[in-house]
Amino acid sequence: MTTVDPTPASLPAALADPVVPVRRSWIALIFAANLGVWMAFFTPIQVLLPQQVERIAPADKEAMLAVVTGLGALAAVLANPLAGALSDRTCLRVGGREFGRRHVWTAGGAVLGALALVLLARQQTIAGVALGWVAAQVCFNAMLASLTAGIPDRVPVAQRGGVSGWVGIPQALGLVLGAVLVTALVSGTVPGYTAMALAVLLLSLPFAFLTPDDPLPRQHRPPLRLRALVASMWIDPRRHPDFAWAWITRFLVQIGNALGTLYLLYFLTDGVRYPDPEGGLLVLILLYTLGMMLTAVVAGMLSDRSGRRKVYVIVSGVVMAVAALLLAVAPTWPMALVAAVLLGAGYGVYLSVDAALITEVLPRATDRAKDLGVINIANSAPQVLGPALSAPIVVHLGGYPTLYAVTAVVTLLGSALVLKIRGVR
Repeated sequence: MTTVDPTPASLPAALADPVVPVRRSWIALIFAANLGVWMAFFTPIQVLLPQQVERIAPADKEAMLAVVTGLGALAAVLANPLAGALSDRTCLRVGGREFGRRHVWTAGGAVLGALALVLLARQQTIAGVALGWVAAQVCFNAMLASLTAGIPDRVPVAQRGGVSGWVGIPQALGLVLGAVLVTALVSGTVPGYTAMALAVLLLSLPFAFLTPDDPLPRQHRPPLRLRALVASMWIDPRRHPDFAWAWITRFLVQIGNALGTLYLLYFLTDGVRYPDPEGGLLVLILLYTLGMMLTAVVAGMLSDRSGRRKVYVIVSGVVMAVAALLLAVAPTWPMALVAAVLLGAGYGVYLSVDAALITEVLPRATDRAKDLGVINIANSAPQVLGPALSAPIVVHLGGYPTLYAVTAVVTLLGSALVLKIRGVR
């Protein structure tokens, strides 16, 4: 559970464990804010950046896209915990009025991130595209750090599974809605980036302006010194073993997710030999999203009612491992459809319940956003490591059957290690 240095009686509202359930309106607004930021993350990666890079460097588009997205992923790994640490220390007073420590980062990240997308749209060199995408990643990760901290800041433990389910759905839904928006409703990279900029503003700013955000009294602000800030990124696993195991389990499951999804298009082309691999991939994404939406909130609410987290994480890992094994042993189109639904359903359970579990093992209430930013490294780093691990498996170690067998083993191991966490049922 979350621990703090001061006695509970002396804690300000910004640091106290919440006890009042959040309302549906709050859930709807944070859902919309997360939808905006995930659309801004995924739509450029899936559609706009490939189009832009191909126009600038058609002969080296694969390598140049890898450079751009790799630099963006590195920026995300660094920016999220740093922005979280700064958010934890934010004490803002304007005209005699005190502001909370989260919403200024949500609103600022949305506005600056939208501006970065508009500038990115007008770049004509790979260097300009890379710089613009890094700027966008930094801004949107500042948003994500503050939004993620909203769960332990305002949601009681008994409600966190269900709320985490709602907050997790936009990760998949944002990909689908963003792709539809920039392919069916607008065309071209400049209009596409502009549409994403407007979407992130319209969806995210209402949460920052319409929901409460408790100010942090200055006497409770952690010291803002560069050396101490950098040192705080290391969380001693011997002092906080539950947090360490939560990080490891998240990292392994996300490695499995990266291995299983990276080469789906090529798998449909070369393994399944589906006649329309691009169309087939869209179908699989839709089925995955449907499976996730069907299970995320329900599993989170069931976990809240029972007070148990670990059994749901383990079951979700088993379901995702079964989906990967189906692709390994029967690479056919009908089996791919079944696997997509199972993978989405399992990931929906995992995303909601594991997110709630993590909020219960955070070391300090004063560092919630920073600690969740450290957890987010376990989400971002696998996106960088995935290509390095997948390519040799596919090319030299048995192809797609081996790849999906490894995916199943890694996912199952990651979910099973949740048993090492002692402070959560």
